[in-house]
Amino acid sequence: MKKSTRKIFAMHGARPDRAVHNYIYFKWYDKYVVWFLKAGRFLRDRFGQLSPISRLFAMVFNRYHAKVITDSDARKILSLQQPLDLGEDAAEQVIPFPYARKIIFSEPDYIAVMDCPCRLSREDPCLPVNVCIAVGETTAGFWLDHGEKYNVRRISQDQALSIIRAARQRGCITTAWFKVATGGRSGVLCSCCSCCCGGLEGMRIARSIKGGEELSNMAPSGYAVGFDAALCENCGECADVCMFEALSMDTFGRPVYDRQKCMGCGLCVEHCPQGARSLVLASEKGLPLDVDILQEKRAKGEWC
Repeated sequence: MKKSTRKIFAMHGARPDRAVHNYIYFKWYDKYVVWFLKAGRFLRDRFGQLSPISRLFAMVFNRYHAKVITDSDARKILSLQQPLDLGEDAAEQVIPFPYARKIIFSEPDYIAVMDCPCRLSREDPCLPVNVCIAVGETTAGFWLDHGEKYNVRRISQDQALSIIRAARQRGCITTAWFKVATGGRSGVLCSCCSCCCGGLEGMRIARSIKGGEELSNMAPSGYAVGFDAALCENCGECADVCMFEALSMDTFGRPVYDRQKCMGCGLCVEHCPQGARSLVLASEKGLPLDVDILQEKRAKGEWC
């Protein structure tokens, strides 16, 4: 057994079943995503009008989900020089799911990137596909040992930042994924487009079934979007880049913002040529995965 595999089993402790799931998940990542989406589509098409199906999706989302993070949040994670473990009190306010919410970045400078399994599952995927990032030796090391077919390679923090920055310029959001099957912890950062992302398709499937209209496997970033009407030239760039339908153009060609739908990804801010938009903290959307804010709260004794 390879060292990286032993580390996976050690991470899961008394739950070897989860370690096996972890192994299968990353070893056959592309096939896993394909069958997950096929199962979701099958349930929607055959049983989507039965209310128990929405409860099934809710159970899955509690164990497999993501936190939307901004460019600034990502830069801080990928600039860490020391391990970070924020504990349950912090996680509860950042990740609004009952399972899989450990905010842990161990060996933060040990980073790997590989081909995105969601993009590999599509006939005509968005390019490039080599955009999924693992932070920490436990996951990144496993990828490097077992993910040759996914073109895994070790990269520096600066290289990881460049990958995320380029993806955001193409209109991809940045997400941190949490899964019971991978130790319930952070460490995988994805650059998600609305057309290829299996997680986003899963959310759309869930919301199309009876009783699933409010289901989400993505937690908002903790920010909403501020607006300076005096700077806006109604160009529509913000609406074009928003994948959550939080921004649209009215019949007079003016942008309309839906704060409730907004996930605070920050793309509209970055793509506004006039600088008319900005991110503002939004308490109703939880705390951001901003390591500076979270460590400051811990220093003040707000949690252990």
